[in-house]
Amino acid sequence: MFEITGTVKKIFDEQTFGSGFNKREFVLTIESGKFPQDIKFECVKDKVALVASLKPGAKAKVFFDLKGREWKENYYVNLNAWKIEAIGASPDAPADDDGAPIPEEPGQTVQPDDDVPF
Repeated sequence: MFEITGTVKKIFDEQTFGSGFNKREFVLTIESGKFPQDIKFECVKDKVALVASLKPGAKAKVFFDLKGREWKENYYVNLNAWKIEAIGASPDAPADDDGAPIPEEPGQTVQPDDDVPF
C-alpha cells in the first residue's frame, strides 16, 4: 500500500471493455524537487466511482497499489487507486453562501443594497 498527495491535472473518461471490465484514469501532479511529476493512476471496477468526486486543480491524497504484468515480453506497471481523499476546497467549488454579509446578531436580517448598478 502506498499513498501520495498532489494536484489533479487531468481526468479521463471511463472505459468499458467487451468483457464488462471498466476503468477510469486520472493524472496527479506531484511536487518532487525541482521538477513536478505527472503520475497517471487508474481506478477499476467498483472504484471507478471514486474519480467522480475529483476536479482538475483540486488537491487530493491517493492511496494505491502497484500492479505489474508481462505481455508478449513487455512489462507494464499500473498504479491502482483504491481510495481518494480531497484535501481542502477545490478551486471550482461553489461558495457556501450567497455573498450577502452575515448578520452580527441572531435574528437580524440583511437587506440587499438597492443602488446596485445591474
